Amino acid sequence: MADRLILELADFVHPVHTGIYSEETGRPQPLRFNIAVRLKPRPHFAPDTPLDASKNYMDLKFACSQALGATHYKLIEAVADHVCDTLFLQDERVEEVTVKIVKLALSEAGESIGITLTRGRR
Repeated sequence: MADRLILELADFVHPVHTGIYSEETGRPQPLRFNIAVRLKPRPHFAPDTPLDASKNYMDLKFACSQALGATHYKLIEAVADHVCDTLFLQDERVEEVTVKIVKLALSEAGESIGITLTRGRR
């Protein structure tokens, strides 16, 4: 079995302009992001392996915060699509991205309502 290197961001909450209903539009709503990025693995990570041998973990936060900008996304699927595109553009070593988004404002009893998009490099 081949090695797999997955970088992850879990439970990151960021306000995003999204939605189609009047109570959703006009102001950002909190979304919870969980992201997994599969990178092309190196054959070996020695103790002195340089930092640039991996991806900067903060790039995952950037992709689901500042990179989204002030754009209004009608669907959270479009938000996930933008996150995937951003991560693929940032680093050619990214082979696959999984983005899970939960719309926190929809929760009435602590349930998680949202989507998961997994996309491989095209």
